[in-house]
Amino acid sequence: MMQWTSILAIYVLFWVMSAFLLLPFGIKTHDEMGIEKTAGQADSAPGNFRPGRVMVRATVLAAVLTGIYVANYAYGWITPDDINIFGNPPDPADYRHPDPT
Repeated sequence: MMQWTSILAIYVLFWVMSAFLLLPFGIKTHDEMGIEKTAGQADSAPGNFRPGRVMVRATVLAAVLTGIYVANYAYGWITPDDINIFGNPPDPADYRHPDPT
């Protein structure tokens, strides 16, 4: 079984990835919401950004992804050999120089 510190590190990586992935979903600009903009504000600035909602969604998604990752580690559903797109490496014996004597 995997150590809990490794699981925690993988969870944190999945959490950060999930948070960045989920940031643009559900966001509307002030123009889309019909809200008045502040002077000097960018047209693309979000009008309804809710960081708490993003954190909750990222927490749930990261927990699911970490669970799948740890289950795959334990049961070996997908191994490195399954995703080897370049084939097997050449045999080093093919590159030996003949003995000059």
